[in-house]
Amino acid sequence: MILKVCVGSSCHLKGSYDVIEALKDIIKKCDVEDLVELRASFCLGFCAQGVTVKAEGLENPTIEKLGNGELLLHNVNSENVEELFLRDIYPYIKK
Repeated sequence: MILKVCVGSSCHLKGSYDVIEALKDIIKKCDVEDLVELRASFCLGFCAQGVTVKAEGLENPTIEKLGNGELLLHNVNSENVEELFLRDIYPYIKK
């Protein structure tokens, strides 16, 4: 599974670096380092919606579907990233 965190200008200013650092810790804490690849991505095109995280390779995602096994999380920040990861991504990681 791949997690892409937008690091475009707008998301960078809204704290994407902090989101990446938090995700590194969360992925390690959940012991899914061998199942999740964390990447930075240039603009994902949702500049007005805060830091955006795109998840690819999920089984049956339940929120904003982009295609087979893909979803978007918007307005992600260092305070809500763990909750969003545990609720919207972790249950769908292919184990």
